[in-house]
Amino acid sequence: MTNELMEDLKWRGLLYQQTDEEGLAKLLDEEKISLYCGTDPTADSLHIGHIVPFLTLRRFQRHGHRPIVLVGGATGMIGDPSFRADERQLLSEEQLGHNIAGIRKQLEQIFDFADVNAAVMVDNKDWFKEMTAIDFLRDYGKLLSVNYMLAKENVSSRLETGISFTEFSYMLIQGADFNHLYDHYGCRVQVGGSDQWGNITTGLEIIRKTHDDEAKAFGITIPLVTKADGTKFGKTAGGAVWLDPEKTSPYEFYQFWINTADADVVKYLKIFTFLSREEIGELEKAVEEEPHLRKAQKTLAEEMTRMIHGQEALDQAQRITQALFSGDLKALSVSEMKDAFKDVPTFESAKEEKNIVDLLVEAGISSSKRQAREDVTNGAISINGERMTDLAHTVGADDRLDDAFTIIRRGKKKYTMVKFS
Repeated sequence: MTNELMEDLKWRGLLYQQTDEEGLAKLLDEEKISLYCGTDPTADSLHIGHIVPFLTLRRFQRHGHRPIVLVGGATGMIGDPSFRADERQLLSEEQLGHNIAGIRKQLEQIFDFADVNAAVMVDNKDWFKEMTAIDFLRDYGKLLSVNYMLAKENVSSRLETGISFTEFSYMLIQGADFNHLYDHYGCRVQVGGSDQWGNITTGLEIIRKTHDDEAKAFGITIPLVTKADGTKFGKTAGGAVWLDPEKTSPYEFYQFWINTADADVVKYLKIFTFLSREEIGELEKAVEEEPHLRKAQKTLAEEMTRMIHGQEALDQAQRITQALFSGDLKALSVSEMKDAFKDVPTFESAKEEKNIVDLLVEAGISSSKRQAREDVTNGAISINGERMTDLAHTVGADDRLDDAFTIIRRGKKKYTMVKFS
């Protein structure tokens, strides 16, 4: 038996493992279900590698099913050992609370919390906070043997380097989550990344042992997203690509997707966007026939930036991109300038007036005074987007943006930020 939604997930490359493919397809054809995906608040922001299972859950919502989004206030205090080489650093309750607030805000951008099949956001701390250690061991610890738990790859991979009892118990706690959601929210399916298979199947085992034979629950995992050249997806020279605009600005976020390689862009359109097969097919054709236009990359960048940061942030990212391409920096605000030139070479200078030629040499923009004079005379130098041809010009307070920095461009693309202190 096949199901339209599951067929679409296959086409998009979003199915890695399933516990019962035929049973789940039958269930989805017959019922509108509740299903969940969780994350632990180990940081105050998700990054783009985290969101694939959540976007997959959103696809279920778009087909009429109800997503349950779990942010693990309890499991976040423990730490998931899955395929990690070492123990996680334990976080304080205060830090976890801060992290949960940041992540919830981001998930509200992805899910619809107001529709007829409105998403539900839950925190597993709500059902664990009143449970004593004795209650937990009696109710759940008796359900699984140590042998069963040791056989799970996410635990067995840590046995040589060592694993604490705290992290060893993690799969039991996450399994109890699935059981709680099954009982109290009618949750039938857990969705997770490929590293969550052991935790998901543990939940199914607990449901099986605490219910009669009529109980049916399912698990799905999503494959790890990789790049065509084998390098890690979601990383830049500056680190992870975060959803938090303070960590990765909307402009940087937009640029990440714009810079997607031709070999990866169609795959990412399938995984990350909600565009139809026909729309993606047209963009795939554009990659083959007009790669220089980068239509697929622009669409991917637009869809992702709009979804995570909103239309206004997308407009701003496109405005910065256009200004840098044309060299017309006058179109940008001071804050947009800061954003656009965050990663260009910088030169620290005292707040004193300097002749343009001297500053070009000191900042390493021109190799010598002779070269600097030539650059100015030839019109190769711009200050804050204004062409500078006056050899006698003194760079001073009027040239400082926010009284803190000046952007100097040499040629078409060589930018330097001079910071004044």
